[in-house]
Amino acid sequence: MAFPNSQATSYNDTVVRQFAIMTVVWGVVGMLVGVIIAAQLAWPELNLGVSFLSFGRLRPLHTNAVIFAFGGCALFATSYYVVQRTCQVRIFSDKLAAFTFWGWQLVILSAALSLPLGFTTGKEYAELEWPIDIFITLVWVAYAINFFGTIGTRKVKHIYVANWFFGAMILAVALLHLVNSAEIPAGAMKSYSAYAGVQDAMVQWWYGHNAVGFFLTAGFLGMMYYFIPKQAGRPVYSYRLSIVHFWALIFTYMWAGPHHLHYTALPDWAQSLGMVFSLILLAPSWGGMINGIMTLSGAWHKLRDDPILRFLIVSLSFYGMSTFEGPMMAIKTVNALSHYTDWTVGHVHSGALGWVGLVTMGSMYYLVPRLFGRTQMYSMKAVEVHFYMATIGIVLYIAALWVAGVMQGLMWRSINADGTLTYTFVESVKASFPFYVLRLAGGFLYLGGMLIMLWNTIKTATAGRSVTVTIPTAVAHA
Repeated sequence: MAFPNSQATSYNDTVVRQFAIMTVVWGVVGMLVGVIIAAQLAWPELNLGVSFLSFGRLRPLHTNAVIFAFGGCALFATSYYVVQRTCQVRIFSDKLAAFTFWGWQLVILSAALSLPLGFTTGKEYAELEWPIDIFITLVWVAYAINFFGTIGTRKVKHIYVANWFFGAMILAVALLHLVNSAEIPAGAMKSYSAYAGVQDAMVQWWYGHNAVGFFLTAGFLGMMYYFIPKQAGRPVYSYRLSIVHFWALIFTYMWAGPHHLHYTALPDWAQSLGMVFSLILLAPSWGGMINGIMTLSGAWHKLRDDPILRFLIVSLSFYGMSTFEGPMMAIKTVNALSHYTDWTVGHVHSGALGWVGLVTMGSMYYLVPRLFGRTQMYSMKAVEVHFYMATIGIVLYIAALWVAGVMQGLMWRSINADGTLTYTFVESVKASFPFYVLRLAGGFLYLGGMLIMLWNTIKTATAGRSVTVTIPTAVAHA
Protein backbone atom coordinates (compact mmCIF):
# COMPACT_ATOMS: atom_id res chain seq x y z
CA MET A 1 0.00 0.00 0.00
CA ALA A 2 1.26 3.50 -0.83
CA PHE A 3 1.45 6.19 1.82
CA PRO A 4 2.22 9.85 1.17
CA ASN A 5 5.39 11.28 2.66
CA SER A 6 7.57 14.35 2.26
CA GLN A 7 10.47 12.60 0.50
CA ALA A 8 11.32 13.52 -3.07
CA THR A 9 9.70 11.11 -5.48
CA SER A 10 11.57 12.10 -8.63
CA TYR A 11 14.96 11.11 -10.00
CA ASN A 12 17.82 13.60 -10.01
CA ASP A 13 18.43 13.85 -13.75
CA THR A 14 19.99 17.32 -13.60
CA VAL A 15 23.43 15.84 -12.91
CA VAL A 16 22.86 13.22 -15.63
CA ARG A 17 22.00 15.97 -18.15
CA GLN A 18 25.11 17.94 -17.20
CA PHE A 19 27.47 14.98 -17.53
CA ALA A 20 25.81 13.79 -20.76
CA ILE A 21 26.27 17.18 -22.46
CA MET A 22 29.90 17.44 -21.27
CA THR A 23 30.59 13.90 -22.50
CA VAL A 24 29.92 15.09 -26.04
CA VAL A 25 31.76 18.41 -25.60
CA TRP A 26 34.90 16.80 -24.14
CA GLY A 27 34.71 14.06 -26.76
CA VAL A 28 35.09 16.67 -29.49
CA VAL A 29 37.95 18.40 -27.63
CA GLY A 30 39.86 15.19 -26.88
CA MET A 31 39.50 13.82 -30.39
CA LEU A 32 40.50 17.16 -31.94
CA VAL A 33 43.76 17.06 -29.95
CA GLY A 34 44.20 13.46 -31.15
CA VAL A 35 43.87 14.53 -34.78
CA ILE A 36 46.37 17.37 -34.22
CA ILE A 37 49.03 15.03 -32.80
CA ALA A 38 48.33 12.42 -35.49
CA ALA A 39 49.05 15.16 -38.05
CA GLN A 40 52.26 16.04 -36.17
CA LEU A 41 53.47 12.45 -36.45
CA ALA A 42 53.13 12.73 -40.23
CA TRP A 43 54.42 16.33 -40.45
CA PRO A 44 56.39 17.21 -37.25
CA GLU A 45 56.76 20.88 -38.25
CA LEU A 46 53.05 21.35 -37.48
CA ASN A 47 53.98 21.98 -33.83
CA LEU A 48 55.12 25.41 -35.15
CA GLY A 49 58.12 25.31 -32.82
CA VAL A 50 55.88 26.12 -29.83
CA SER A 51 56.74 24.04 -26.74
CA PHE A 52 53.20 23.61 -25.45
CA LEU A 53 52.02 22.49 -28.90
CA SER A 54 54.69 19.78 -29.14
CA PHE A 55 53.73 16.11 -29.39
CA GLY A 56 55.21 15.37 -25.94
CA ARG A 57 52.92 17.95 -24.31
CA LEU A 58 49.75 17.30 -26.34
CA ARG A 59 49.84 13.50 -26.29
CA PRO A 60 49.11 13.18 -22.52
CA LEU A 61 46.51 15.94 -22.92
CA HIS A 62 44.82 13.80 -25.60
CA THR A 63 44.84 10.60 -23.52
CA ASN A 64 43.56 12.37 -20.40
CA ALA A 65 40.85 14.19 -22.38
CA VAL A 66 39.47 11.11 -24.09
CA ILE A 67 39.80 8.75 -21.10
CA PHE A 68 38.92 10.91 -18.11
CA ALA A 69 36.98 13.80 -19.66
CA PHE A 70 35.00 12.03 -22.42
CA GLY A 71 34.98 8.54 -20.86
CA GLY A 72 34.76 9.80 -17.28
CA CYS A 73 31.78 12.09 -17.90
CA ALA A 74 30.06 9.21 -19.74
CA LEU A 75 30.58 6.92 -16.74
CA PHE A 76 29.25 9.51 -14.30
CA ALA A 77 26.21 10.22 -16.49
CA THR A 78 25.26 6.60 -17.13
CA SER A 79 25.99 5.29 -13.63
CA TYR A 80 23.91 8.06 -12.01
CA TYR A 81 21.09 7.36 -14.47
CA VAL A 82 21.21 3.56 -14.18
CA VAL A 83 21.61 3.31 -10.40
CA GLN A 84 18.51 5.46 -9.81
CA ARG A 85 16.35 3.50 -12.28
CA THR A 86 17.45 0.04 -11.20
CA CYS A 87 17.20 0.88 -7.48
CA GLN A 88 14.00 2.94 -8.01
CA VAL A 89 15.17 5.62 -5.61
CA ARG A 90 16.51 9.16 -5.94
CA ILE A 91 20.27 9.64 -5.86
CA PHE A 92 21.65 9.46 -2.29
CA SER A 93 22.74 13.13 -2.14
CA ASP A 94 21.97 15.92 -4.59
CA LYS A 95 24.78 18.04 -3.12
CA LEU A 96 27.35 15.28 -3.59
CA ALA A 97 26.07 14.79 -7.15
CA ALA A 98 26.60 18.50 -7.90
CA PHE A 99 30.06 18.36 -6.28
CA THR A 100 31.08 15.42 -8.45
CA PHE A 101 30.04 17.28 -11.60
CA TRP A 102 31.70 20.61 -10.90
CA GLY A 103 34.68 18.93 -9.20
CA TRP A 104 35.29 16.66 -12.19
CA GLN A 105 35.10 19.61 -14.62
CA LEU A 106 37.70 21.40 -12.46
CA VAL A 107 39.95 18.32 -12.62
CA ILE A 108 39.64 18.30 -16.42
CA LEU A 109 40.42 22.02 -16.72
CA SER A 110 43.42 21.57 -14.40
CA ALA A 111 44.72 18.84 -16.70
CA ALA A 112 44.08 20.98 -19.78
CA LEU A 113 46.21 23.78 -18.29
CA SER A 114 48.98 21.86 -16.53
CA LEU A 115 49.86 19.23 -19.15
CA PRO A 116 50.62 21.62 -22.08
CA LEU A 117 52.68 23.70 -19.64
CA GLY A 118 54.85 20.64 -18.97
CA PHE A 119 53.74 19.74 -15.44
CA THR A 120 53.74 15.95 -15.48
CA THR A 121 54.73 12.96 -13.36
CA GLY A 122 55.66 11.07 -16.52
CA LYS A 123 53.40 8.13 -15.58
CA GLU A 124 51.11 7.02 -18.38
CA TYR A 125 47.42 7.81 -17.70
CA ALA A 126 48.54 9.20 -14.32
CA GLU A 127 50.48 12.26 -15.47
CA LEU A 128 48.69 14.81 -13.29
CA GLU A 129 50.71 16.31 -10.44
CA TRP A 130 50.05 15.79 -6.75
CA PRO A 131 47.67 18.73 -5.96
CA ILE A 132 45.34 17.58 -8.77
CA ASP A 133 45.68 13.95 -7.61
CA ILE A 134 44.45 14.94 -4.16
CA PHE A 135 41.44 16.74 -5.59
CA ILE A 136 40.66 13.74 -7.83
CA THR A 137 40.59 11.62 -4.67
CA LEU A 138 38.07 13.95 -3.01
CA VAL A 139 35.76 13.91 -6.05
CA TRP A 140 36.03 10.13 -6.35
CA VAL A 141 35.21 9.58 -2.66
CA ALA A 142 32.13 11.79 -3.05
CA TYR A 143 31.14 9.74 -6.12
CA ALA A 144 31.61 6.45 -4.24
CA ILE A 145 29.52 7.65 -1.26
CA ASN A 146 26.77 8.81 -3.61
CA PHE A 147 26.72 5.64 -5.73
CA PHE A 148 26.90 3.12 -2.90
CA GLY A 149 24.60 5.25 -0.76
CA THR A 150 21.99 4.97 -3.51
CA ILE A 151 22.51 1.19 -3.62
CA GLY A 152 22.12 1.08 0.16
CA THR A 153 18.79 2.97 0.13
CA ARG A 154 17.33 1.04 -2.83
CA LYS A 155 13.64 0.09 -2.80
CA VAL A 156 14.17 -3.21 -4.61
CA LYS A 157 15.95 -6.22 -3.16
CA HIS A 158 17.96 -7.11 -6.24
CA ILE A 159 21.12 -5.26 -7.34
CA TYR A 160 21.11 -5.25 -11.15
CA VAL A 161 24.32 -6.51 -12.80
CA ALA A 162 25.18 -3.13 -14.38
CA ASN A 163 25.58 -1.73 -10.85
CA TRP A 164 28.04 -4.52 -9.99
CA PHE A 165 30.24 -3.40 -12.88
CA PHE A 166 29.92 0.30 -12.00
CA GLY A 167 30.66 -0.48 -8.35
CA ALA A 168 33.73 -2.57 -9.19
CA MET A 169 34.98 0.26 -11.39
CA ILE A 170 34.60 2.79 -8.56
CA LEU A 171 36.40 0.63 -5.96
CA ALA A 172 39.20 -0.57 -8.25
CA VAL A 173 39.95 2.90 -9.65
CA ALA A 174 40.16 4.26 -6.10
CA LEU A 175 42.67 1.56 -5.15
CA LEU A 176 44.71 2.00 -8.34
CA HIS A 177 44.81 5.79 -8.03
CA LEU A 178 45.89 5.82 -4.39
CA VAL A 179 48.68 3.25 -4.80
CA ASN A 180 50.14 4.41 -8.11
CA SER A 181 49.91 8.12 -7.30
CA ALA A 182 51.89 7.78 -4.05
CA GLU A 183 54.51 10.49 -4.48
CA ILE A 184 56.75 12.86 -2.56
CA PRO A 185 56.02 16.57 -3.28
CA ALA A 186 59.05 18.64 -4.26
CA GLY A 187 57.26 21.90 -5.00
CA ALA A 188 53.82 23.25 -5.82
CA MET A 189 53.63 21.28 -9.10
CA LYS A 190 56.53 18.84 -8.85
CA SER A 191 56.82 15.43 -7.18
CA TYR A 192 58.80 12.21 -7.25
CA SER A 193 57.30 8.73 -7.22
CA ALA A 194 57.34 6.85 -3.91
CA TYR A 195 58.72 3.85 -5.85
CA ALA A 196 61.93 3.41 -7.79
CA GLY A 197 63.28 1.38 -10.68
CA VAL A 198 61.50 -1.77 -11.76
CA GLN A 199 59.11 -1.55 -8.77
CA ASP A 200 57.92 1.80 -10.09
CA ALA A 201 57.40 0.27 -13.54
CA MET A 202 55.50 -2.68 -12.07
CA VAL A 203 53.19 -0.45 -10.00
CA GLN A 204 52.67 1.84 -13.01
CA TRP A 205 51.58 -0.99 -15.32
CA TRP A 206 49.52 -2.63 -12.63
CA TYR A 207 47.75 0.73 -12.62
CA GLY A 208 47.92 1.34 -16.38
CA HIS A 209 46.48 -1.98 -17.47
CA ASN A 210 43.81 -1.97 -14.78
CA ALA A 211 42.82 1.59 -15.66
CA VAL A 212 41.96 0.00 -19.01
CA GLY A 213 40.42 -3.00 -17.24
CA PHE A 214 38.21 -1.17 -14.78
CA PHE A 215 37.77 2.42 -15.95
CA LEU A 216 37.55 1.59 -19.67
CA THR A 217 36.12 -1.94 -19.50
CA ALA A 218 34.15 -2.68 -16.32
CA GLY A 219 32.45 0.73 -16.26
CA PHE A 220 31.49 0.54 -19.93
CA LEU A 221 30.25 -3.03 -19.50
CA GLY A 222 27.87 -1.52 -16.93
CA MET A 223 26.58 0.67 -19.78
CA MET A 224 26.33 -2.32 -22.09
CA TYR A 225 24.30 -4.41 -19.65
CA TYR A 226 21.71 -1.63 -19.24
CA PHE A 227 21.45 0.14 -22.59
CA ILE A 228 21.56 -2.83 -24.99
CA PRO A 229 18.57 -4.59 -23.35
CA LYS A 230 16.75 -1.24 -23.15
CA GLN A 231 17.36 -0.27 -26.78
CA ALA A 232 16.67 -3.79 -28.06
CA GLY A 233 13.56 -4.20 -25.89
CA ARG A 234 14.87 -7.63 -24.84
CA PRO A 235 16.10 -9.04 -21.51
CA VAL A 236 19.80 -9.86 -21.08
CA TYR A 237 20.49 -13.13 -22.94
CA SER A 238 21.80 -14.92 -19.83
CA TYR A 239 21.72 -13.27 -16.43
CA ARG A 240 23.71 -16.16 -14.97
CA LEU A 241 26.45 -15.61 -17.58
CA SER A 242 26.53 -11.91 -16.69
CA ILE A 243 27.37 -12.77 -13.07
CA VAL A 244 30.03 -15.31 -14.12
CA HIS A 245 31.38 -12.66 -16.52
CA PHE A 246 31.61 -10.14 -13.68
CA TRP A 247 33.49 -12.28 -11.14
CA ALA A 248 35.82 -13.89 -13.70
CA LEU A 249 36.69 -10.55 -15.25
CA ILE A 250 37.44 -8.61 -12.07
CA PHE A 251 39.54 -11.43 -10.61
CA THR A 252 41.59 -12.06 -13.74
CA TYR A 253 42.21 -8.49 -14.89
CA MET A 254 44.20 -7.48 -11.81
CA TRP A 255 47.01 -9.90 -12.67
CA ALA A 256 47.56 -9.06 -16.35
CA GLY A 257 49.60 -5.82 -16.03
CA PRO A 258 53.11 -7.37 -16.31
CA HIS A 259 52.53 -8.18 -19.99
CA HIS A 260 53.44 -4.51 -20.63
CA LEU A 261 56.92 -5.24 -19.33
CA HIS A 262 58.08 -8.24 -21.38
CA TYR A 263 61.84 -8.34 -22.00
CA THR A 264 62.55 -5.74 -19.30
CA ALA A 265 64.22 -5.89 -15.87
CA LEU A 266 61.00 -7.29 -14.37
CA PRO A 267 61.62 -10.88 -13.13
CA ASP A 268 60.78 -13.48 -15.75
CA TRP A 269 58.24 -15.23 -13.50
CA ALA A 270 56.26 -11.98 -13.15
CA GLN A 271 56.27 -11.49 -16.92
CA SER A 272 55.04 -15.07 -17.41
CA LEU A 273 52.33 -14.60 -14.77
CA GLY A 274 51.04 -11.56 -16.64
CA MET A 275 51.05 -13.51 -19.91
CA VAL A 276 49.12 -16.48 -18.46
CA PHE A 277 46.44 -14.32 -16.84
CA SER A 278 46.13 -12.31 -20.05
CA LEU A 279 45.35 -15.53 -21.94
CA ILE A 280 42.83 -16.60 -19.27
CA LEU A 281 41.21 -13.16 -19.60
CA LEU A 282 40.01 -14.08 -23.08
CA ALA A 283 37.29 -16.35 -21.64
CA PRO A 284 35.33 -13.87 -19.47
CA SER A 285 35.79 -11.11 -22.05
CA TRP A 286 34.27 -13.17 -24.83
CA GLY A 287 31.58 -14.45 -22.45
CA GLY A 288 30.47 -10.85 -21.92
CA MET A 289 30.63 -10.04 -25.64
CA ILE A 290 28.51 -13.11 -26.53
CA ASN A 291 26.03 -12.25 -23.77
CA GLY A 292 25.59 -8.72 -25.12
CA ILE A 293 25.26 -9.70 -28.78
CA MET A 294 22.94 -12.64 -28.07
CA THR A 295 20.62 -10.27 -26.21
CA LEU A 296 19.41 -9.44 -29.71
CA SER A 297 18.06 -12.99 -30.15
CA GLY A 298 14.62 -12.57 -31.68
CA ALA A 299 15.29 -8.90 -32.46
CA TRP A 300 18.03 -9.04 -35.09
CA HIS A 301 15.78 -7.23 -37.56
CA LYS A 302 16.04 -4.08 -35.42
CA LEU A 303 19.63 -3.60 -36.59
CA ARG A 304 18.34 -2.75 -40.06
CA ASP A 305 16.64 0.49 -39.04
CA ASP A 306 18.00 1.34 -35.57
CA PRO A 307 21.39 3.13 -35.79
CA ILE A 308 21.60 3.48 -31.98
CA LEU A 309 21.41 -0.30 -31.59
CA ARG A 310 24.05 -0.58 -34.32
CA PHE A 311 26.42 1.63 -32.29
CA LEU A 312 25.93 -0.62 -29.26
CA ILE A 313 26.28 -3.96 -31.05
CA VAL A 314 29.25 -2.97 -33.24
CA SER A 315 30.97 -1.70 -30.07
CA LEU A 316 30.73 -5.26 -28.73
CA SER A 317 32.31 -6.58 -31.93
CA PHE A 318 35.29 -4.32 -31.33
CA TYR A 319 35.33 -5.35 -27.65
CA GLY A 320 35.57 -8.99 -28.73
CA MET A 321 38.28 -8.23 -31.29
CA SER A 322 40.36 -6.14 -28.86
CA THR A 323 40.09 -8.70 -26.08
CA PHE A 324 41.29 -11.41 -28.48
CA GLU A 325 44.14 -9.31 -29.83
CA GLY A 326 45.34 -8.21 -26.36
CA PRO A 327 45.95 -11.73 -24.99
CA MET A 328 47.63 -12.72 -28.27
CA MET A 329 50.00 -9.74 -28.00
CA ALA A 330 50.74 -10.72 -24.39
CA ILE A 331 52.35 -13.99 -25.60
CA LYS A 332 56.09 -13.39 -25.35
CA THR A 333 56.96 -14.54 -28.86
CA VAL A 334 54.26 -12.32 -30.39
CA ASN A 335 55.26 -9.46 -28.09
CA ALA A 336 58.84 -9.71 -29.37
CA LEU A 337 57.48 -8.52 -32.72
CA SER A 338 54.77 -6.10 -31.54
CA HIS A 339 56.41 -4.33 -28.58
CA TYR A 340 57.26 -0.65 -29.11
CA THR A 341 55.60 -0.66 -32.55
CA ASP A 342 52.43 1.04 -33.80
CA TRP A 343 50.69 -2.34 -33.63
CA THR A 344 50.25 -1.59 -29.92
CA VAL A 345 48.80 1.84 -30.73
CA GLY A 346 46.40 0.21 -33.20
CA HIS A 347 45.33 -2.31 -30.55
CA VAL A 348 44.68 0.43 -27.98
CA HIS A 349 42.58 2.41 -30.44
CA SER A 350 40.54 -0.59 -31.61
CA GLY A 351 39.41 -0.80 -27.98
CA ALA A 352 39.22 2.95 -27.37
CA LEU A 353 37.52 4.07 -30.59
CA GLY A 354 35.65 0.85 -31.32
CA TRP A 355 34.55 -0.35 -27.89
CA VAL A 356 34.58 2.65 -25.54
CA GLY A 357 33.73 5.26 -28.17
CA LEU A 358 30.86 3.45 -29.87
CA VAL A 359 29.19 2.14 -26.68
CA THR A 360 29.38 5.67 -25.22
CA MET A 361 27.86 7.22 -28.35
CA GLY A 362 25.07 4.65 -28.41
CA SER A 363 24.34 5.20 -24.71
CA MET A 364 24.31 8.99 -25.12
CA TYR A 365 21.97 8.73 -28.13
CA TYR A 366 19.65 6.70 -25.89
CA LEU A 367 19.93 9.12 -22.95
CA VAL A 368 19.87 12.60 -24.45
CA PRO A 369 16.33 12.57 -25.94
CA ARG A 370 14.88 11.09 -22.73
CA LEU A 371 16.65 13.69 -20.60
CA PHE A 372 15.13 16.51 -22.67
CA GLY A 373 11.57 15.20 -23.09
CA ARG A 374 11.87 13.99 -26.69
CA THR A 375 11.08 10.60 -28.21
CA GLN A 376 14.29 10.53 -30.27
CA MET A 377 17.29 12.60 -31.33
CA TYR A 378 16.65 15.77 -33.37
CA SER A 379 17.97 14.03 -36.50
CA MET A 380 18.09 10.23 -36.70
CA LYS A 381 19.61 10.60 -40.18
CA ALA A 382 22.55 12.37 -38.57
CA VAL A 383 22.89 9.46 -36.10
CA GLU A 384 23.04 7.11 -39.09
CA VAL A 385 25.70 9.23 -40.83
CA HIS A 386 27.69 9.39 -37.58
CA PHE A 387 27.64 5.61 -37.28
CA TYR A 388 29.13 5.06 -40.72
CA MET A 389 31.70 7.85 -40.36
CA ALA A 390 32.85 6.46 -37.00
CA THR A 391 32.99 2.83 -38.17
CA ILE A 392 34.89 3.60 -41.41
CA GLY A 393 37.19 5.92 -39.47
CA ILE A 394 38.03 3.20 -36.94
CA VAL A 395 38.76 0.62 -39.64
CA LEU A 396 41.05 3.01 -41.53
CA TYR A 397 42.82 3.98 -38.31
CA ILE A 398 43.51 0.54 -36.88
CA ALA A 399 44.26 -1.19 -40.21
CA ALA A 400 46.89 1.47 -41.01
CA LEU A 401 48.57 1.01 -37.64
CA TRP A 402 48.42 -2.79 -37.74
CA VAL A 403 50.25 -2.81 -41.07
CA ALA A 404 52.70 -0.12 -39.92
CA GLY A 405 53.36 -1.96 -36.65
CA VAL A 406 54.06 -5.36 -38.19
CA MET A 407 56.27 -3.68 -40.81
CA GLN A 408 58.22 -1.82 -38.09
CA GLY A 409 58.70 -4.99 -36.04
CA LEU A 410 59.97 -6.91 -39.06
CA MET A 411 62.31 -4.10 -40.13
CA TRP A 412 63.81 -3.73 -36.64
CA ARG A 413 64.61 -7.45 -36.34
CA SER A 414 65.90 -7.87 -39.91
CA ILE A 415 69.58 -8.91 -39.82
CA ASN A 416 72.20 -9.07 -42.60
CA ALA A 417 74.39 -12.14 -43.11
CA ASP A 418 77.22 -10.44 -41.20
CA GLY A 419 74.96 -9.76 -38.18
CA THR A 420 74.40 -6.04 -38.80
CA LEU A 421 70.94 -4.47 -38.91
CA THR A 422 69.41 -4.36 -42.39
CA TYR A 423 67.53 -1.10 -41.72
CA THR A 424 68.22 1.96 -39.62
CA PHE A 425 65.50 3.20 -37.29
CA VAL A 426 65.04 6.29 -39.48
CA GLU A 427 64.23 4.05 -42.45
CA SER A 428 61.40 2.43 -40.48
CA VAL A 429 60.05 5.90 -39.64
CA LYS A 430 60.17 6.92 -43.30
CA ALA A 431 58.39 3.71 -44.35
CA SER A 432 55.64 4.43 -41.79
CA PHE A 433 54.74 7.82 -43.31
CA PRO A 434 51.92 6.72 -45.67
CA PHE A 435 50.30 4.75 -42.85
CA TYR A 436 50.45 7.80 -40.56
CA VAL A 437 48.62 9.80 -43.22
CA LEU A 438 46.00 7.05 -43.53
CA ARG A 439 45.64 6.99 -39.73
CA LEU A 440 45.09 10.75 -39.81
CA ALA A 441 42.32 10.30 -42.41
CA GLY A 442 40.60 7.77 -40.14
CA GLY A 443 40.91 10.16 -37.21
CA PHE A 444 39.39 12.99 -39.25
CA LEU A 445 36.38 10.81 -40.08
CA TYR A 446 35.93 9.84 -36.43
CA LEU A 447 36.20 13.48 -35.30
CA GLY A 448 33.74 14.52 -38.04
CA GLY A 449 31.20 12.06 -36.70
CA MET A 450 31.70 13.47 -33.21
CA LEU A 451 31.05 17.02 -34.47
CA ILE A 452 27.79 15.80 -36.04
CA MET A 453 26.89 14.28 -32.65
CA LEU A 454 27.60 17.61 -30.91
CA TRP A 455 25.32 19.46 -33.36
CA ASN A 456 22.60 16.82 -32.96
CA THR A 457 22.85 16.90 -29.17
CA ILE A 458 22.60 20.71 -29.03
CA LYS A 459 19.59 20.69 -31.36
CA THR A 460 17.90 17.96 -29.31
CA ALA A 461 18.52 19.76 -26.02
CA THR A 462 17.37 23.17 -27.27
CA ALA A 463 14.31 21.78 -29.07
CA GLY A 464 13.29 19.78 -26.01
CA ARG A 465 12.99 20.66 -22.34
CA SER A 466 14.36 19.35 -19.07
CA VAL A 467 12.00 16.73 -17.70
CA THR A 468 11.37 15.44 -14.20
CA VAL A 469 10.84 11.68 -14.05
CA THR A 470 8.81 10.50 -11.10
CA ILE A 471 9.77 7.34 -9.23
CA PRO A 472 6.99 4.69 -9.32
CA THR A 473 4.87 5.67 -6.29
CA ALA A 474 4.04 2.19 -5.06
CA VAL A 475 7.72 1.37 -4.93
CA ALA A 476 8.92 4.70 -3.60
CA HIS A 477 6.52 4.70 -0.63
CA ALA A 478 5.95 1.02 -0.03
